[in-house]
Amino acid sequence: MRGQDQLWGVHEVADYLGVPVMTVYHWRQTGYGPKGTRVGRYVRYRPQDVRDWFDSQLRKSS
Repeated sequence: MRGQDQLWGVHEVADYLGVPVMTVYHWRQTGYGPKGTRVGRYVRYRPQDVRDWFDSQLRKSS
């Protein structure tokens, strides 16, 4: 996979959102945050899903 098809792990999501990795894990556990999918023992995120989730948070706070 390359470019736009590249999936993100929790570290990339945390870096993009500027939050600690444990926050991403906590969000997933509580059903908050961007939608992730388990791939084996890993959780992966589509970058566009993370961006869309972030944009939805901006709209909610406006």
